[in-house]
Amino acid sequence: MRIAIAIDRLSTGGAAKVMYSLAEELQSSGHEPHFLLMNDHNIYKDITSIPVHVCFSGRHRKLNGLLSANAMADVLKERISNIEEDVGKFDLFLSNLDKTNLLMVKSQVSPLYIVIHASVKAELQRHAKLGPIKYLRKLRAKKALNDQNIITVSEGIKREIKDLNFINPKTIKAIYNPFNVNEIIEKSNMQNNLIPDTEYLIHVGRFVKQKRHDVLFDAISKMNNKLPVILLVNNEEKVRKLAEKYNVADRVILPGHQTNPYPWIKNAKAMILSSDFEGLPTVLIESLICGTPIVSTDCPHGPKEILKDHLSKYLVPVQDASALATAVDSILIENPSVSDMDIVDEVRASNIANIYIEHCT
Repeated sequence: MRIAIAIDRLSTGGAAKVMYSLAEELQSSGHEPHFLLMNDHNIYKDITSIPVHVCFSGRHRKLNGLLSANAMADVLKERISNIEEDVGKFDLFLSNLDKTNLLMVKSQVSPLYIVIHASVKAELQRHAKLGPIKYLRKLRAKKALNDQNIITVSEGIKREIKDLNFINPKTIKAIYNPFNVNEIIEKSNMQNNLIPDTEYLIHVGRFVKQKRHDVLFDAISKMNNKLPVILLVNNEEKVRKLAEKYNVADRVILPGHQTNPYPWIKNAKAMILSSDFEGLPTVLIESLICGTPIVSTDCPHGPKEILKDHLSKYLVPVQDASALATAVDSILIENPSVSDMDIVDEVRASNIANIYIEHCT
């Protein structure tokens, strides 16, 4: 199959990483994936064998204007038609992220499946606090999901969408994100001399409000253990200032961007996730693959689908720094086994690629 994967851009974000992994697996299994980018930012351009088509540039960068979406969709439709003249008709379109989803729906390409990576309710609530214009843009993008084929990255998001009164999908199915398990294990075993010889905890996530670094630092200040906490994060200066506010700067290590985070994860005593909401938190599954125990907020959505059975006791309420601290102290004492978890086999990239093809054809 010739498959077009549409997305805002191929940046360092989670959705881009997920779709790039899926595209690699589709290509290796004999399909022909192409990326349709709404922005020319592409961090993978020097390493990919997957064709990339930039649909907008220059004055076409503002994709989510309240009055410009129809005109932009017409431009996109023409651009896709030109691409198909060169490479052949696409058998399937997979769309990702709100700006792209809105334009792809309006362009009326078919067959179109929209992949939802995060909580719809949580995103709407967050944008309501940013002002009426941002909220209306977000609401319009969410309403565009009505009567569409939807794929969610977790069962939790699927349930949420089915419960919403303004989105009635044509079809909806939960398909987990794909993971190259063997590659992650191989990379986790690579030597990295920057990793401390001492025991440490780890948190991996962008410095955005959703990840709740404030809750994390509050929890660190309440822990009985005094292990340092490594943060693989952007905006290191802002992170450091926030750590100082909670008087834990001496406990925090900021090694900067890591192209291979897996040795850092594997060597940690525990992974901590303090988010308010997620879609399917990639870092939790990567931690299980690397053999690292996890303490996580029981946020919508995903953690409770990953931390099952004996690991469910390490789920704590959202925004409860004291509970997070207590759970981390407990996991260091109990050191639970994280081997042979069913979720790891479920998310193998080959399995996920097959599910996509079977569901979308």
